[in-house]
Amino acid sequence: MKIDYVEFTSPALEDTQSFFAAAFGWSFVDYGPDYRDIQNAGTGGGIERGALRAPLIVLRTDDLDDALARIRDTGAQITKEIFDFPGGRRFQFREPGGTEMAVWSDG
Repeated sequence: MKIDYVEFTSPALEDTQSFFAAAFGWSFVDYGPDYRDIQNAGTGGGIERGALRAPLIVLRTDDLDDALARIRDTGAQITKEIFDFPGGRRFQFREPGGTEMAVWSDG
């Protein structure tokens, strides 16, 4: 698996979007009132309206069920079971050191 996406949260989504656009030259695709997909940032990313938290690193896999089983077997805590989202499916987990991450697949 490889790092494929970085997801930020912001309680002031529009302000964060404006800052990223002005400071970094990034553009965005709106997915409803609470999510922006970041474009032209060098790697995929998004901003979700919500309480501030550490950026979420998202890994990509071709076999989501296998990834879930392997991650669960290594002792990670699954924080969100597999769910659908526009573009694919994903789950989230906390590795034994405490960092929350996600894994997604388009199939």
